[in-house]
Amino acid sequence: MESVSADRSNEATRLVILGGGPGGYEAASVAAQLGANVTVVERAGMGGSAVLTDVVPSKTLIATADAVRRVKQAEAFGVHVDGLDSAVTDFSVVNHRLLDLAKEQSSDIRNSLERAGVRIVIGEGRLIDNHTVAVAHPDGSEQTLDADAILLAVGAHPRELPTAKPDGERIFNWTQIYNMNEVPEHLIVVGSGVTGAEFASAYNLLGAKVTLVSSRDRVLPGEDADAAGVLEDAFKQNGVNVVSQARAEGVERKGDKVYVTLADGRVLEGSHCLVAVGGIPNTADIGLEEAGVQLSESGHIKVDGVSRTTATNIYATGDCTGVFALASVAAMQGRIAVAHLLGDSVKPLNLDLVASNVFTSPEIATVGVTQRAVAEGKYQANIVKVDLNSNARAKMMNVEHGFVKIVSRKGSGTVIGGVVVAPRASELIYSLALAVQNGLHVDDVAETFTVYPSLSGSLGEAARRLHRHL
Repeated sequence: MESVSADRSNEATRLVILGGGPGGYEAASVAAQLGANVTVVERAGMGGSAVLTDVVPSKTLIATADAVRRVKQAEAFGVHVDGLDSAVTDFSVVNHRLLDLAKEQSSDIRNSLERAGVRIVIGEGRLIDNHTVAVAHPDGSEQTLDADAILLAVGAHPRELPTAKPDGERIFNWTQIYNMNEVPEHLIVVGSGVTGAEFASAYNLLGAKVTLVSSRDRVLPGEDADAAGVLEDAFKQNGVNVVSQARAEGVERKGDKVYVTLADGRVLEGSHCLVAVGGIPNTADIGLEEAGVQLSESGHIKVDGVSRTTATNIYATGDCTGVFALASVAAMQGRIAVAHLLGDSVKPLNLDLVASNVFTSPEIATVGVTQRAVAEGKYQANIVKVDLNSNARAKMMNVEHGFVKIVSRKGSGTVIGGVVVAPRASELIYSLALAVQNGLHVDDVAETFTVYPSLSGSLGEAARRLHRHL
């Protein structure tokens, strides 16, 4: 593999990064490659919460649930598995595996950065001013780091309801859910956003009775409405009880039971409860005011298109900025910040190009302009939706729920958005993301060969149908 030499013109630039999550470690890697003197301050371990307590462990759990789904569907393919009815999930093995994978990923990130010349300091960082960072180490010692520039990648922590305090045994936030050593008898999930929907889907497949409490009229209120409808249908088929337009007022534990009180007076009884009601940025008491960094009303750090804060030599990335709570966006923000700081070529962050995925069963992947934005008149566009029930590969795979949708700009015919609802939608969306990123015409997609049979064949079919609107 060809090695990349550092740009020695930047070697005098001292960059201190607070936070070793995706935004922090991606920025550190690029900055080191460009020749900067880079120090990362991280309090828990490289990878941050995304690797240690959020994305990596949760998606590993979801992969386990998907394995259960495939086993349960085996008989539909004529495959008979002895003892299927009595098969159980060994949670001690599941949790051990997912936490080990998280630690391994964290170690890999640290080793990679250290090989690149990045200095890693374990401790709590706080800004003294816009050029000085104080670090409190776990052993009680302290040190001061001088910086020409600072990148804030401090992340967020789970929001808690004052009437639903997690105890880590029966009432959980998303970082504590891996404390369970067996499949819960009845898990009540409060919150129907991405995190709530993903855990509801996973634990349902793992064999738990699941109730999902949604304050809105449907699950995933921020996602494509058709996609959310398909997921609700799948939930109903799989036995997930969705309680819509119901706001949780409080959660109480009594012995081995939990009771979720709703605003209308109803009380739901379960064995465990996961409270997934969003996150709070880790921006309090880290010296932002002293450094001249302004916050929004929600407590997020204000940044411009190149991730710069109101202090000209301080940048910010990730969940603490309130842009999109996605590891991929945090990483992109970090790379953009470093490129701008060190004089490399840079393009401002464009949220119309972001691809994201909800790891439910089926998965929901989206990119670019949404159908809601079109309906609101923000874009003039044509939209075609192709259900997977006519796709040969989907039939072979026994896929019961799913579709692809492409959004093209009216007049020019360029692809500006898309949705995929299917197994491994997170992989299928990449082709549409490439089309959106590069402004491809629908005919470019339509005329590209797809494998037959394949789920991606429906992407080509949708593009061909859009040709009729040109």
